[in-house]
Amino acid sequence: MTVQHTPFVKDLVLIGGGHVHLTVLKRFGMRPLPGVRLTLVSRRSESPYSGMLPGLIAGHYSAPEMHVDLRVLAGFAGARFVQAEVTGLDLAGGRVLCAERPPLAFDLLSINTGITPSLSDVEDGFARLTPVKPIDEFSPRWELLKSRVLAAPRPLRIGVVGGGAGGVELVLAVRQRLVQELALSGRACDAPEFHLLTATAEVLPAHNRRTRARFAAILAAQGVQLHTHQRIVRVDAAAVYSANGERTPLDEVLWATSAAAPPWLAACGLAVTDDGYVRVAPTLCSVSHPMVFAAGDCASVEGAPRPKSGVYAVRQGRPLAENLRRACVGERLRAHHPQHDALAIIATGPRHAVASRGQWAVSGEWVWRWKDFIDRRFMRQFQQLPAMTHRTSQRLAPALAAEVTNLGPATMRCGGCGAKVGAQVLADALRELPAQNRADIVLGLGARDDAAVTTLPANCAAVHTIDGFRSFVTDPFVFGQIVAAHALSDVFAMGAQAQSALAYVTLPLAAPALVQRDLATLMAGALKVLNAEGAQLVGGHTGEGAELALALAINGYIEPQRLRAKDSLALGDVLILTKALGTGVIMAGDMRGVAKPAWVDAALAQMVQTNGPAARALTNLDVHAMTDITGFGLAGHLREMLRSGGLGARLTLAKLPVLAGARELLAAGIRSTLHAQNEFLDAHIAVTDTAAHAADFALLFDPQTSGGLLVAVPPGSLQECLVALRAAGAGAAVIGQIFSRPNPA
Repeated sequence: MTVQHTPFVKDLVLIGGGHVHLTVLKRFGMRPLPGVRLTLVSRRSESPYSGMLPGLIAGHYSAPEMHVDLRVLAGFAGARFVQAEVTGLDLAGGRVLCAERPPLAFDLLSINTGITPSLSDVEDGFARLTPVKPIDEFSPRWELLKSRVLAAPRPLRIGVVGGGAGGVELVLAVRQRLVQELALSGRACDAPEFHLLTATAEVLPAHNRRTRARFAAILAAQGVQLHTHQRIVRVDAAAVYSANGERTPLDEVLWATSAAAPPWLAACGLAVTDDGYVRVAPTLCSVSHPMVFAAGDCASVEGAPRPKSGVYAVRQGRPLAENLRRACVGERLRAHHPQHDALAIIATGPRHAVASRGQWAVSGEWVWRWKDFIDRRFMRQFQQLPAMTHRTSQRLAPALAAEVTNLGPATMRCGGCGAKVGAQVLADALRELPAQNRADIVLGLGARDDAAVTTLPANCAAVHTIDGFRSFVTDPFVFGQIVAAHALSDVFAMGAQAQSALAYVTLPLAAPALVQRDLATLMAGALKVLNAEGAQLVGGHTGEGAELALALAINGYIEPQRLRAKDSLALGDVLILTKALGTGVIMAGDMRGVAKPAWVDAALAQMVQTNGPAARALTNLDVHAMTDITGFGLAGHLREMLRSGGLGARLTLAKLPVLAGARELLAAGIRSTLHAQNEFLDAHIAVTDTAAHAADFALLFDPQTSGGLLVAVPPGSLQECLVALRAAGAGAAVIGQIFSRPNPA
């Protein structure tokens, strides 16, 4: 088989989806660097643009308008997307430490994480604050605050702490939105009081006199009470308290004052400033670790400190992308010299703004339109990506070509056992995996023998199944979890206990170190699921291929009399489905870049969940038949249950559990590639509500990955089964009933 891409020999990892990294991804997408694997790590799958946040709060923008889909942008860049929270760095080992997943190895690293609220001066009352930073967490907090204000029986007192541009914009935007919504609901007389508290003598101390005067007048005209010389040190349920002892009664407090760098930056050993920001040279390279770069708010450029503002951050995107490219190929880095001052356009709540630079200031509705044009143009760069054919092809850099040559020609790879992963790479990868030792495994993975040997409990029959597929997500850890949950599902559908697993892994050609990283990460994901279900990995096989793929052979056991066959239905049985439908169309939408990030997040979260808890909850209950819903869709697997003849199933489309976004994508004509082959009904299946939306009908044929269990129970056992499933944390939607096919009416 011909490998279609240059083998990877170096890992470049980007931490954070901030403004700078958006540009880095875009530029690497336009000019790929062969031989370098790019990985983006972010807590969220969407990146908010801070410049449009006041407009979102004021009601001028929708959430999608101010967010970039990081999965789509990473896909354009040819990068892997890893959704994880970074907790630290192992600089000596070249690893990014993450919560609830294995570390990510890197050869080069770039950090653009943004900043967090600085509450070091506040003694108490953190829980009452609504911090603006980090921005990607602010939207849900704002929605909760808005709900509290709109539901309050009396006018509330709302305070914003922070007299810089962020605090001024925030208080005016919050006022604009809340006053407007209260008026629309007929409660204009319940408009809140608004307070702005700042530790300085005036608002906007970093701006010129004209700008400060304009905003003092704007705040007064809009009824915002300004409190100067107020360094807030304590917050309680009714008020905030300043260092000079003054008390300001407030019901809601938004925190927009100084922010701080994530604490793990200093803890990991990087050279940082006294307040924790990564010290970087004008090349944006760490002054202490040459393989680490940092930009944006989390970094401080030596000799050129600038305010923590997106205005400066966005201009670091191009030089950072260029220097990362140069560092990958061993070329000399170039210094970036930021401008001394920058244009600031500060919104005033309505569609009006003030522009400030140096000693110059202007204001008006036209200034807001100017800002709107600039912000939308910035977002279009990442929301309207050019066609793939527009990318500039790149030759392999000489420094990387030598490493690729050492791997041998990609188009002349050996087949057979000559395509196995090397013994040392395999041993090193397996050494990182968590061990599990079942008493009934005679010879397992640790024995390194020719085959695994297991024993069965007395009076039990063996259950065998195999399943797997090529990767459809770029994070091998998540992919490993999905394959394991999917492969285990057939054992659970039989009512059996999983015992052991054999893996077959296909890995793309890459440098041995990268192959080891991929194999260890992939199998760590699979083992997270297998171990949780008590199934021990006992062996497997590896090989080279065009793309990452994983298959698992699952072995289990069951007492024969407890076996749950799929076709032992009875007349009158009620059908229960334990997971929502829609994974096929959502992942198809993700491939096309039209699925919302939240839809993909929810689909992946469901796919990594096994059917083990649901199956175990039904173990001792009266269940007639059970199967799992996978590639043939609900209709296809239900037909298999009905194959013995004489019975049919009546489904109620309105009762189908559906993942968010699936209906919208189906209505837009998006389909998984297997959908058309699944798309037929026969006399076995009737639909009661044929007038339902066409998208609901199409859900019957959507192929599912790691789908739920379809369970047939007698009516007398229904409530007991529903209670047991819900107690186990599984879904339990009643979707239809079995009838006698000769008389379906």
